[in-house]
Amino acid sequence: MGAMKTEEFHPLIARRPRGTPLKLALVTETYPPEVNGVAMTLGRLVEGLRLRGHRVQLIRPVQSLGESPIRHREFHEHLVAGLPMPGYPGLRFGLPAGTSLRRLWREDRPDIVHIATQGPLGWSAAKAARRLGLPVSTSYHTHFDAYSGHYGLGWLQGAIAAHLRRFHNAADTTLVPTRELAARLAEQGYRNVGLMARGVDTQLFNPAHRSRELRTQWGVGPRAHVVAYVGRLAAEKNIDLVLRTFDTLHQTRPQTRLLLVGDGPLLARLKTDHPQHIYAGVRRGEDLARHYASADLFLFPSLTETYGNVVAEALASGLGVVSYARAAAAELIEDGHNGFIVPPRDEVGFIQSATDLLIHPTLLTRFRLRAVASISSLAWDRVTDQFVDTLRSLVPAAQARSCPISGDRPRPASPMIS
Repeated sequence: MGAMKTEEFHPLIARRPRGTPLKLALVTETYPPEVNGVAMTLGRLVEGLRLRGHRVQLIRPVQSLGESPIRHREFHEHLVAGLPMPGYPGLRFGLPAGTSLRRLWREDRPDIVHIATQGPLGWSAAKAARRLGLPVSTSYHTHFDAYSGHYGLGWLQGAIAAHLRRFHNAADTTLVPTRELAARLAEQGYRNVGLMARGVDTQLFNPAHRSRELRTQWGVGPRAHVVAYVGRLAAEKNIDLVLRTFDTLHQTRPQTRLLLVGDGPLLARLKTDHPQHIYAGVRRGEDLARHYASADLFLFPSLTETYGNVVAEALASGLGVVSYARAAAAELIEDGHNGFIVPPRDEVGFIQSATDLLIHPTLLTRFRLRAVASISSLAWDRVTDQFVDTLRSLVPAAQARSCPISGDRPRPASPMIS
């Protein structure tokens, strides 16, 4: 959340790349201005790559009617057909585009192909890259197999898990954001799993954006508390536990309000069943930062996250965070020091931890101060450099492999072109 659109990025100070500039083909089904953790992460990485003089070839579905691809010296878009994501009309998945991608990559051969999403577009890109002898890296961003149970497709969970494993194991590496996820995937038979941390923009997300005016609009006095949730309003996010936790907090402190920032398939029902809550919709940039910083507690009970960028953003914004000990929370929160983490599915512990923060203002203040300090080192510069180093390490081995199949022959890497 909060990432700038690529065409709006105008770096003031360019950074020299470490070594020869990299030519990266980035394949994804989601990208800014779409609002989700994957899109935000990719937008940040592309900004950092451009800033360092690397060239990015972005392959993604068309997001709006009549959209034209962006073309700059260091950034070329290749748009493919897509369809709306079931249950998420604001998102699209890309249709297979193997033929056009092979044509594109024969004419303008990248050093490596990075596939960020596992939809039909990603599968066709992986096949096209292998036929051309290109190295392939992937990201594991979403537990699609776990999501299936929330949409009446639980009987497909095993097949989806096997499908994802085959996709990622065909790549040269699969990058994940946490050590916990790397270990879990290795236990499930994933090979060549590597780490790619995520950053947070601490200049954007920080307590300085706290707004008395915004809190007044919410009808919140200076001594009252705002409990926030930021993210998709969807079944897989365990929104029901957010509501039940807030109900307990409200009984303890009746002036407490619940702020829900985001959109999703549950929004209409939530507004009908719980009209008393604050529904802020999708927020971006400084507006999103104001909403974070103007709250006091942050609840994140999701059990399906691979990371959870919102946890890092909430900590950077100086909120008292309560989360299950999964994904980003397990990496970033020291229980009882800068937030509370509880064992997954311990709903009683989750509600009690939130209650403890609300009824002990000194503890909440201490957590909020420590939260900001604990997140200060997660700079996107470091994440981008790590990403480039990982991709660059894969290129020599791929060049030394045998010739690809189906008559296509790899060409020597072409020089940077404008």
